[in-house]
Amino acid sequence: MAASLICDCTQSRVSSVLNRDVKQFGKKYMFDCNEETCWNSDQGDFQWVSIDFPQPVKISELKVQFQGGFSGKTCRLEGSQKAGDFTKISDFYPEDDNSLQIFPIQDAQVVHKLKIVFENSADFFGRIIIYSLDVLGEQALER
Repeated sequence: MAASLICDCTQSRVSSVLNRDVKQFGKKYMFDCNEETCWNSDQGDFQWVSIDFPQPVKISELKVQFQGGFSGKTCRLEGSQKAGDFTKISDFYPEDDNSLQIFPIQDAQVVHKLKIVFENSADFFGRIIIYSLDVLGEQALER
């Protein structure tokens, strides 16, 4: 059964933070379960979120809640082994609204790292705002 793969040992990185104000808009706010906090990227196309898992995982679902008007339009999910290059897992196309959106991942390979690339945004300046991000799946055996 799929469960959240985000834990205290999971590390994340982001492409940018609005005005470098990590205290107000930092990456940690995507994972804090508080509907009043968020990660807010700076402007520009190809914003991204990278997640390093403490063990290999097999991803089955991605859950994202954007702020309407600041959602990704064309998005790409990529995965990699520990030291390998990222390879495309799938494309997904979020709705431009405030709802929690769920994207099933079909036939995902085992990965240590996940990267979500927002190729473009509903926002004219390319900003992305995420209130909630979760990755569901299961731990995999070491390869």
